[in-house]
Amino acid sequence: MKTEFLDVSDTRKQLVVEIPSTVVDAEIDRVARDYSKAARIPGFRPGKVPTKVVRQRFRDQILHDVAHDLIPRAVDDALRERGVEPVDTPDIRDVLVEEGQPLKFTANFETVPAFDPGDYGTLQLRRPPVSLEADAVEQALERLRQRAARYEPVEARPIETGDTAVVDLVRESSGEAPDTHEDVSVEIGAASNPPGFDDQVVGMTVGEEKQFPVDYPADYSIAELAGTTVRYGVTVKGIKKRVVPALDDEFAKDLGYDSLDALRAFVKERLTREAERNQDRELRQDLLKQLARRVEGDAPEPLVRREVDRRLEEFVHQLAHQGMDPRQMSLDWDKLREGQREAAVETVKCALVLDELSRREKIAVSDDDVDAEIARLAEQHGQSVANVRKRLEKDRAIGRIFTGLRREKTIDYALSRATILAV
Repeated sequence: MKTEFLDVSDTRKQLVVEIPSTVVDAEIDRVARDYSKAARIPGFRPGKVPTKVVRQRFRDQILHDVAHDLIPRAVDDALRERGVEPVDTPDIRDVLVEEGQPLKFTANFETVPAFDPGDYGTLQLRRPPVSLEADAVEQALERLRQRAARYEPVEARPIETGDTAVVDLVRESSGEAPDTHEDVSVEIGAASNPPGFDDQVVGMTVGEEKQFPVDYPADYSIAELAGTTVRYGVTVKGIKKRVVPALDDEFAKDLGYDSLDALRAFVKERLTREAERNQDRELRQDLLKQLARRVEGDAPEPLVRREVDRRLEEFVHQLAHQGMDPRQMSLDWDKLREGQREAAVETVKCALVLDELSRREKIAVSDDDVDAEIARLAEQHGQSVANVRKRLEKDRAIGRIFTGLRREKTIDYALSRATILAV
C-alpha cells in the first residue's frame, strides 16, 4: 500500500492512499462469492449463480462493499504506522475503485496541535510500602472456609435460624392468581427474606404446612410490594444445615496443600503479590494524572464524546453480563453521560500526552508485540489464535491493540524517567 502524508496546516492533515490492484481484486472475488451464495436470479438455483453473472448484475454494489471494507482498514493502518489519532472521523474523498486497478482515495482530518509535554524527569511519584492488614491472611482463610461449606440434611428437629429450608411455596396477592414454586431453598435469616417470614417458619418440621400473611411496610425497597399484604403457603420438605470445615491441616490437604502452615504461607504470598499489583496500578494512575495536567486547554470534544460512548458501552455490557436488560431499566442516559464526562476528559488528555510522548521518543510497537498480545487474549478466552485474530480484524480492533501496547510502553518509559519516592 502506498501512502502520502501531507501537512495542510499545524492541525489539518491529508492522507493520500493507493491500495494495490492485487488486494482490490482479491477483495472483489471474496465479495462476489458471498453475493453468489445469497443471490436470487431467475434461471439459476439459489447458491449456484455463476460468479461472472453476479459480477455483472451487482457490479456497483460489489465495488461499494469492497471500498467500504478496504478504506477504513487502510486508513487505520496508515494512521497507526505514523502514531496519529484524528480528532474526528476522517473525511474520505476522491474514491476510485475499479476491477484490475488500484483503489485510490484521499482522507482529510484534523489532529491535536503538537504541544510540549515537559521534562519527564520533573515528575515525582510516591510509592507507598507494600503492607498487609494484620488480619488479612486470617480473613482470606475464613473466606476459603466459608466457600468450602457443605449442606447436611437435618432430621428430628424443627427449623432454626441459619438453616436452609427446602419448601413448596405459594404466594397470593389480592386480585392476582396464586404464584406456586416447588423445592425452593430458603436460607432462614437471610436479609432478602420478606419481613416477618422467618418468624413464621422457624419451628416448623418436615411435612408441616402453614399459611400466614406478610405485611410489607410502606417504605419497602421493592416498590411493587410496598404497603401490600401477601399471603404465603409453606410446606416444609426438608431441612439442611450449613457446616463449615475446621481450619486445620485436613482442610488444607483438601485444598491440595501439605499443611495449614503451607496454605497460610501461600495465601500470604498471594495477598502480597496482589498488594504489589495494586501499588503499581496506583503509581501508574498517579503518573497519568500528572501527565494529563500538562495538557493545557480543553480536550477535543469529539474524542471526549467517543470516550464517554466507550464507557457507556462497557457499562451496558456489564449489565448484560449480570443478566440485566438496560432497556427494561429506568436509566437516565443523559445523567449517566454527564457523570462519565470528567473521567472521560482526563482519559483523553492522558492519551494525548502519551501519544505525543511516544512520537517524540520514537516508541514503537512491533508485529511480534501485537502477535504476543493476541496469543495472550486467545489463551485468556480459551480460543485459537487464528479465531481471535480473525474476530479482531473483523472488528477493526488490531489498531486499538497496537495503540494500547504503545501507550503501555510509553507509560513504562515515563516511569523510568520519573523520580519515585518511597513513603
